Formats: sequence, C-alpha cells, structure tokens
Amino acid sequence: MEPITASQEQGALRTLFFIFGATGDLARRKLFPAFYSLYREGKLSDQFAVIGLARRPRTNDQFRDDVLQSIREFARYKPEDDGLWGAFADHFHYMSLDINKPEAFAELRDLAASLDTSYDTGGNRLFYLALAPELFGSVSFNLRDSGLLDSPGWHRLVIEKPFGYDLASAEKLNEQIRQVFREEEIYRIDHYLGKEMVQNIEVVRFANAFFEPLWNNRYISNIQITLSETVGVEERGGYYDHAGALRDMGQNHMLQMITMMAMEPPSRMEPEDIRDEKVKVLRSLRVYRNADEVRSHVVRAQYVAGEMKGKPVRGYREEDGVPEDSTTETYFAAKVFVDNFRWAGVPFYIRTGKRLPVKTTEVVVEFKNMPEDVYFSRKTKLEPNLLVFRVNPTEGIYLKMNAKRPGSQWGIVPIAMDFCQSCEVGINTPEAYERLLYDAARGDSTYFTRWDEVALAWTFVDKIESVWRESSADLHTYAAGSWGPDAAAQLLARDGFKWWPVNGQHEGEVVWATPVTGP
Repeated sequence: MEPITASQEQGALRTLFFIFGATGDLARRKLFPAFYSLYREGKLSDQFAVIGLARRPRTNDQFRDDVLQSIREFARYKPEDDGLWGAFADHFHYMSLDINKPEAFAELRDLAASLDTSYDTGGNRLFYLALAPELFGSVSFNLRDSGLLDSPGWHRLVIEKPFGYDLASAEKLNEQIRQVFREEEIYRIDHYLGKEMVQNIEVVRFANAFFEPLWNNRYISNIQITLSETVGVEERGGYYDHAGALRDMGQNHMLQMITMMAMEPPSRMEPEDIRDEKVKVLRSLRVYRNADEVRSHVVRAQYVAGEMKGKPVRGYREEDGVPEDSTTETYFAAKVFVDNFRWAGVPFYIRTGKRLPVKTTEVVVEFKNMPEDVYFSRKTKLEPNLLVFRVNPTEGIYLKMNAKRPGSQWGIVPIAMDFCQSCEVGINTPEAYERLLYDAARGDSTYFTRWDEVALAWTFVDKIESVWRESSADLHTYAAGSWGPDAAAQLLARDGFKWWPVNGQHEGEVVWATPVTGP
C-alpha cells in the first residue's frame, strides 16, 4: 500500500459512525473494542462520534456502560490502564430505532445533524449494518429517503456476511443496495482478510526473491487450507441449520484465502488492482460439472456425540434449534483446482468444520519432493519442504527443510525455522476488525470483497449445494473431537498426499535453526 496521506488520515478522523445492531454480539465482541484500540493508538481523535442503533431501549449512560463492559472483556487495551475512558465514552450515543418504521429515520437524521456539528465530522458518515442480510435493502432505502445521505461529506455502507444465501439472493440484495449506494461506497466485510498473517501472504510472496520463482506448478505439489473450530453451533442452531459449513465458511473465508495464495502480482499495490487479480483467480476456479464430480471432489459430514478435552459433548442433531433429521453439514473438505497457467494441475485442499480437536487457521504449502532414488533418498526417507502460514490463534510463519543429522553419515532429519509473531515481546497484534474499520473510514477497500468476487464465489458454491439438495446419501459423520471423517483423508490419499498436522503439531522436526525474530 502507498503511504497514507494527510488528507486520508484527516478523513478517517472526521467520521460519524452508525452501528445498526449495537446491542448484538458482533458489536460487543468486535466493534466496540476496535473503536477503543483505534482511539488508544491515535487513529481516532475528537472529530468522531458513534451512534448505536437497535430496538432495545437504552439511555446514553446505559449504552456507554455496555461499551465499557465489552472493552473490559474483549479489548487489547483495558480502560483501567489510562485516564482516557471518559473522553472516549463521550463520543458514544444511543438511539432506539425500529428499522421497519421509515419515520424513525427522520429522528435519526436530526440526531446525526446535531452530532455532525458537535464533533465537526464534516458530514462524513459510515453506516455499519450488523444485521441479517434481508434487512440491508430496506435500511438502505430508509437512509436515502430520510435524507441521511444528503450531508456534505462522503457516505459508505459496511455490511457483514452472509451476502445472500445463494447467487440469486445475492443478486437481488446487490440490486437493492445499488439503488442507493455506488459500488465504490459498499464495503463487504470478510474479517479473515483483516487478519495480520493473511495480509502477510502478499508480502511473503511478492517481497522475497526466493519464493516468487517457486510459486507455481513446477515446484509446488499442493496447498492445504485448514480452518477448524472447537465449538459447536452453540445458540446459533436455528441459523446454522439454514447455512451449513459450506455457506458459513466456504463461500467467503476459504475461497478468499485461495485467492490470496493463487493471485498474480498486481500491477500496482492499489485496492482495485489487487482485487482485479483476486477476481481472476475466482474466474479460473474449476466448477464441478456434474454430481459425480462433486461427490468425488467434495466431502461433507456432520458431527455426532464425542469428547472434547475429556468431556462428553452431544451431536449436532441434539443441539438446540437443530431438527432431529437435519442433513446440514458441519464439516466439509474439497479438492479445488485453479485452471490457469501458473496453477494447472496443483490441487488446493480445503477443510473446515466444527467440533474439531483444536481451533486454528493455517495454510500449508507443500513443495515437490526431490527425485526418488537419487542421492540421499537411497539412504533415508526425505520429507517434503513445507511453508506454513499460521493465521490463528498463533500468528507466524514456519518453514520445514531437510538437514544432516549430527554425528551420522547420511542420516537426515527435518528441521524447522519458526517465526512466531505472537511470541514476540511487545507485539500486540491488531484485531481484524480494527484494521477493517479503520480502512473503511479512510476509503481503503483493499481487504473488502467486491461484487464480482461475491458473485463468482456463489457460482462455485451453488453447484455443490444443488447436488447436495438432491440426496443426502453422501453425508458422512465424525465424532466430536476428531479431525473429521475418513473420507476427508482419502480425498488426499488418492493423490498420494496427507493432511499435515496443524497448530504447531508438526511431528518429527528438530528446531535447530535460530528462531526468526523481529528487529
């Protein structure tokens, strides 16, 4: 990215934020702590204000107390550590709003005009819709019809996933929003794109001379992306049963991470140039042509009763809000191909699921091995070289290579060079929502998804969903606490590969190399 200009910084500081769904879990866990971190780091000054909006009646003082409790529980910085809390809290205001009543938006318009003057925001307004997607359109119309978009500054709409439930619903939703906002004013969040190590993929690829020449089908045998969760559906059983793992994680997070790994170097490090390259990857995805291809390339499964950390847990169909005969997948794995010159023939294996042994997000790049029966491989079994991006919960980069075992003639052992960003003293990595909220306020759309990205992702996913609707005969089960069904392992075994251990569980290597550390 180009350095942030003074005018961009000023624009980010002068903003009136509207948080729809301000009493919800997302605002409590992510948004309020993000505001406080930005404030503590000097990225928000006195020229901002936040209006919390929800149906629940709250006074300003009650709302500010809610914000304080969320920051105490979830923020990187604690309000007890400084004397800034009072000044920060004064920027937060609350209004009870029924979004189905257009006349209520007139009152919101008056409050916004008053706060624009009080905080000198310049009429810049950012509308954050932490709401169900079916409400995006009606809220947008009410914002326009009430005059809330008539202020002199810029206006931006930030919306959460899911953006629709399939391509048809996404197209309808996009058509409604585009009647009010231009595409460049719409910021569709995929919070995985805000994670530090996901963004680091670009830097590692394009800023290191020893990686980019190898980043192709001549040297890479496969790429594995794992996004595992230990939790079940918790209190979201009703919602989750209408979504499933493919829609909840595959359509957005997993495909976006494929684009980050497979994209070509952009002509410039500008938002639209970067997003253009991601779109080219999605256009190159091999869409499964028929039911047989779906069933041979995609595995779906549902967790049954098992154990997590020695404690019994119930199966998915026993969860609250889930039908006893549900066929919704809580796990899926797939073999995906990017059919272009760089990646032809290289499988991208992706998997995600609930009630898996550990919570982690990792990307493993497995390089092609040295020729068999040549030199050292006659004496010992060579392991392939691996490059691993650890995204969550531990952040870092891991490189596995082969070296001579000390004291032996031909003995070879794998060694690791492991950069653990999370282990660095003094590093307090920003949360994804801090970066994304700040980027939206200053108009940087690099790590937000454009409409053509959304449409292409749904095109890929809808083919799988259409086959799954025909029959549930291929729905596997796996015990809670396991790594999924055997069919997921067979997906790789048929190609001579295996899932590599994740979350620091790479077995057998010797960490001789001095760990890579920061400055």
